[in-house]
Amino acid sequence: MKWGKRIGAAVVGMAAVLGVVVTPAQATTNAAPDISLANVKAHLSALQTIANQNGGNRASGRSGYTASVSYVAQKLRDAGYNVTLQTCTGCAGQSQNVIAEWPQGDASQVIMLGAHLDSVSAGPGINDNGSGSASILEVALTLARENPTMAKRVRFGWWADEESGLRGSKHYVNNLPAAERTKIKTYLNFDMIGSDNWGYFVYDDVASVKATFDEYFRTIGIQTEGDTEGDGRSDHASFKSAGIPVGGLATGAGYTKSAAQAQKWGGTAGRAFDSCYHRACDTLSNIPDTPLEKNSDAIGYALWKLAVGASTGPDFSLGLSPASGTVQPGQSATVTVNTTTTSGAAQAVSLSASGLPVGATATFNPASVQSGASSTLTIQTSADTPNGTSTITVTGDGTAVDRTAQYTLTVGNVSVRTFTNGTDYPIADYGTVNSPITSSATGTATSPVKVSITGTHTCSEDLRISLKAPDGSSYSVKATGSLPCTELGTRNYSVPVTNEAASGTWTLVVYDAYSGDTGTLDSWTITV
Repeated sequence: MKWGKRIGAAVVGMAAVLGVVVTPAQATTNAAPDISLANVKAHLSALQTIANQNGGNRASGRSGYTASVSYVAQKLRDAGYNVTLQTCTGCAGQSQNVIAEWPQGDASQVIMLGAHLDSVSAGPGINDNGSGSASILEVALTLARENPTMAKRVRFGWWADEESGLRGSKHYVNNLPAAERTKIKTYLNFDMIGSDNWGYFVYDDVASVKATFDEYFRTIGIQTEGDTEGDGRSDHASFKSAGIPVGGLATGAGYTKSAAQAQKWGGTAGRAFDSCYHRACDTLSNIPDTPLEKNSDAIGYALWKLAVGASTGPDFSLGLSPASGTVQPGQSATVTVNTTTTSGAAQAVSLSASGLPVGATATFNPASVQSGASSTLTIQTSADTPNGTSTITVTGDGTAVDRTAQYTLTVGNVSVRTFTNGTDYPIADYGTVNSPITSSATGTATSPVKVSITGTHTCSEDLRISLKAPDGSSYSVKATGSLPCTELGTRNYSVPVTNEAASGTWTLVVYDAYSGDTGTLDSWTITV
């Protein structure tokens, strides 16, 4: 990662998405295989040796970078990739980008993965950015070995001279014809994914791309945060400026880990995520296995998800209806869990729930189904369940695959709907009055609507009232009480509006068919 001004603190990013856990029985599907940590570390060892043999670094324009290019390019050629070495005329020493394309899939839809291959001159750059370079190299080699059916074309890039201002990636993007730029549907960047005091950061430039990575991390129980330290400071910025959707991963550089982040991920609060960032100590001993392995697998997961052909093995989908609900402490929420067989034969699916708030329990009836069947989930809160919103993960543990879906439970957030209109409306014989009503809502606001009206007139039976909802639906308003038709006075009118809670402009319509006199609707209210 190149040096730049610090621009902000990390921001928590979330997405409610489906997740997949790969099991051995899924080998015939499009699920990503494990990315070998041992192989990634072997590539890092090779980059360390190259630095040792070339003045202690792999900086762009120097012999260590040239040797790094040769190592990566040869591995890719041996695996069957179409490899291009692109000379970057604006880079130090006119160093080269390595571009490798797997010759399968729709060439008009390109998923591109990239990492900068250069280090700073102060050290070998094994985390910055041997980690990203080695990981995507092993992902590329794994793709070649597995040789799955491809839905989209996959291209990889190792960039020159990132540390001097993203020069290699800028050169590549700026020299792409417009028609070629539009073929790149997503660019994924990986810059520092093995920091010694690591966090799990996901680029949040494009929500749908971030959701793909969050999907993987959710299945292994890891919370992520949006990456702000790398905004504009790594090669994805070159693609983003050209209008190409971007995403990526990072484990942190020079920013300091907070106490909350240390509680969430472990490590040491008050220390930099990478204490050897841009220093000579950024060696093999600076890079732990845990973040390197999990991020490498996340990269493989995203690539298979975005580019590999549709599954042909046993598979199913899992959905929740509704996907959210609001209860008061002590109340329960009921959710229908729907499963659908999407490919292959139906399979047994065991259901479970996690992420429940304090004092809440979850039961399924039945607890296990064949894919294609449904179950009822009951979430029971207690009087001690605190107010707040929780994301509850429902897991379907199948014999071939696992699927998850999320339910958002809000405890104690009462829906509120207000209607305002402070004007009195006179009404004459055979006359009609239309009164607009402003409706606004907070919370889920799913309560039935009731209207209460007080009017002074001669013959209530001839006063006809209706209520029109924002979608045009009309509801009849019926009078209550026993006021004789021949007497002046007041009478109440009410209407239940079942399951209607739309915000917008409602209209109160009053029609006096015959009364022999005029009157005024002098007050009315609408409540939920």
